[in-house]
Amino acid sequence: MGASKLSIHNEQQQLIAEIAKVLAHPARVAILEYIANQKNCICGDIVDEIGLSQPTISQHLQVIRKAGLLKGTFEGKRLCYCLNRERFEEFQELLNAFFHQTVVADCC
Repeated sequence: MGASKLSIHNEQQQLIAEIAKVLAHPARVAILEYIANQKNCICGDIVDEIGLSQPTISQHLQVIRKAGLLKGTFEGKRLCYCLNRERFEEFQELLNAFFHQTVVADCC
């Protein structure tokens, strides 16, 4: 039996990979960009702006929320999203620390 993901990768590696997964898809980047430019955003607005189906947008939002990059509040039956700026700042600090501790050798 192989080692589990939790036992072979440290918390920093897992966190970087989780947020990188969000940023690795252009639709998720477009969703984040759209939400960043709004005070609040309702999922239906995202569908109209991005041009993908409601179920597809919902799947992308789920990945983004799982990584902690969004905050949401209910207004009636609608869910409004905004960026979790603290989480983005944590990720930025994490990446800075990662690249400062990782020595990249000159190639060629």
